Amino acid sequence: MNEQNQPATVRVFIALAPPDHAKEELARELRPAYDAHPRMRWNRIEDWHITLAFLGELPAETVPLLRPPLAKLAADHQPLCLALRGSGNFDDRVVWSGIDGDLDDLHMLAADVRTAVKSCGVAFEDRPLRPHLTLARSRRGDRSSAAEIAEGFAGFTGRRWPADRLHLVGSNVGRSRGPIHYRDIEAWALGNENSTGS
Repeated sequence: MNEQNQPATVRVFIALAPPDHAKEELARELRPAYDAHPRMRWNRIEDWHITLAFLGELPAETVPLLRPPLAKLAADHQPLCLALRGSGNFDDRVVWSGIDGDLDDLHMLAADVRTAVKSCGVAFEDRPLRPHLTLARSRRGDRSSAAEIAEGFAGFTGRRWPADRLHLVGSNVGRSRGPIHYRDIEAWALGNENSTGS
């Protein structure tokens, strides 16, 4: 893509992502809900993530400023042991899966991420961290489905897995009428001084 075609702003967040086997384990648990609630707006499994800091719409030229501090931060933090566990909903509209495991370390990582972002002069809404994966949203006027879906897998406990990469993610929100898609701008291995982009 040449510079003339690049958007002036990018919608950005920083996140961890479960490995494929953990996502597939939860997706199998959700299969009955997929079939029973086809009107829900289900997130693509490849887009499931744990948001550590949501930065919103940033000028495109700001994004490169985040790379050095996030790379250093990733190198300074060890991988976390996490698992997907339980479920719930926000406002009877958004279905989520909860996170279990090294939650103290997860909160510390999120706090350090937010400090690094602020040190770059990026202002964002610093909401309290509620670790979760957003799975689906109900359509307007259909609030009963979210609670019913969440109740259906409330007892789910997935296998533990290492969260070992920090992701700087961009999305296409506002650029098309289709579903939201996410893409890694860059990702860094936790505890590894040699970061690798993706």
